[in-house]
Amino acid sequence: MKTKSCVVIRHLQFEDLGSFAEPLMAAGYQLQYLDAAMDDLTAAYQADLTVILGGPVGVYDTALYPFLQTELLIAKQRLAEQKPLVGVCLGSQLIAAAAGAAVYPGAYGKEIGWSPIRFTQAALDTQLFAVEDVDAEIQMFHWHGDTFDLPAGAELLASSESYKQIYRIGSQVLAFQCHPELEGQRIEQWLLGHAAELAAWPLADLAKIRQDTKVYAPALRQFSQQLLTRWLSQF
Repeated sequence: MKTKSCVVIRHLQFEDLGSFAEPLMAAGYQLQYLDAAMDDLTAAYQADLTVILGGPVGVYDTALYPFLQTELLIAKQRLAEQKPLVGVCLGSQLIAAAAGAAVYPGAYGKEIGWSPIRFTQAALDTQLFAVEDVDAEIQMFHWHGDTFDLPAGAELLASSESYKQIYRIGSQVLAFQCHPELEGQRIEQWLLGHAAELAAWPLADLAKIRQDTKVYAPALRQFSQQLLTRWLSQF
């Protein structure tokens, strides 16, 4: 199998590829992490596949965090050249902004922890979602406060009760507002890494997040890896 390059733009050490790493390596991708706040991101322009992961800042924070402007340029170029691109959380918002859509704080507040997402009929009709794998919804892990308008030409694949969650643009772009990559055994890294945010959030319930993770994470891992494997098989 020919080795392909996958450049992964990371904003927090513990928010990495998670369960996505295995199907990427199985598909022949050599993984290279670039830390957005420290590294030269040039390699992300030309990689066979670029993945932009989540982070605790907003797309509109470019004046405070200039590296976000570079990430927007990377997403814009890859969209223009129809090169494969995956976005998770902040990554999905950056792709939406690069495609000309608005990104803004969600009207329903933060979405943190586990809650179901419901798949559109368009999603269930694609080859990405096999009917034996999912019903009309699945319990998903969330950690975001911002949301976005659906970019022109994008196809909505799933939503939660409050927000859009998964979309694609053509066959080359797959974007997740949610966190399908979460590995259940690493939930304590998330709770510790985001401790300041949780302390300031009145609805924080760490015990429930821990319990829900034990219940739902195994099925999410299986679903996420099968979904990504199918998507990668196009390239």
